[in-house]
Amino acid sequence: MPKAERESFAHLFAGSIGAYKNPHSHRAIAMNDLREAQRQVLLATHLLYIVDTAKARLGN
Repeated sequence: MPKAERESFAHLFAGSIGAYKNPHSHRAIAMNDLREAQRQVLLATHLLYIVDTAKARLGN
């Protein structure tokens, strides 16, 4: 995979952690919006797919 694409995926993962995981680690945030929860689960599912695909490609 070209370096630019690897960097883009790294930014995608870092941005996801910064936007969704970190706020919940530092303060109480109510999740009252079902659609937003669905979006976050969908993004997490896609990130896991990227990881699984990379593992398969590397033979791990």
